[in-house]
Amino acid sequence: MMGATARTGDDRVEVLRNLLLTKGVRQYGLDDVNQLEHALQAAWHAERAGTGDALVTAALLHDIGHMVHDLGENPAAEGIDDLHEQVGCRFLERWFGPEVTEPVRLHVAAKRYLCGAEPDYAAGLSSDSVRSLALQGGPMDAAEQRAFLALPHSEAAVLLRRCDEAAKVAGLATPDVAYFLPAVARCLRPAG
Repeated sequence: MMGATARTGDDRVEVLRNLLLTKGVRQYGLDDVNQLEHALQAAWHAERAGTGDALVTAALLHDIGHMVHDLGENPAAEGIDDLHEQVGCRFLERWFGPEVTEPVRLHVAAKRYLCGAEPDYAAGLSSDSVRSLALQGGPMDAAEQRAFLALPHSEAAVLLRRCDEAAKVAGLATPDVAYFLPAVARCLRPAG
């Protein structure tokens, strides 16, 4: 895994790699996979959908807020919305532009949008997503849906959300973290 980081020549990639490999091994409220498995599956789904580096990177890092907050492994089980999408966005904004950070920030809103707009989507949510949905405001009504769709990057956030929900399969084989690091490096803002 170090080879991919060495090729990028950027310490920011190493920080992200370390977060995924150390804090990502925790469950953070997921039932069947840990956060690292979830991140890898989401990025793999995004890549297979042909989304490009920015959305692959957003998919890999969309739950980074769970890894950098100090609320424990499963705040939703205690009735707390950890606002991980906002925490993660703020953490990533110092290194990435809105093509990465905005889908991360909006991926919870995208879940609420999809639950309001597509009843079949809501019926297919995992148990952890159902639990957190209630804390996050529930399905959007029609006015909220229109406002969400008017936001820049809402379409990317919806695609990220679909990758997110599909990324909870125990034992699914995916590439490792090193595989995705070149895409992450290509999305970084210039250092300095």
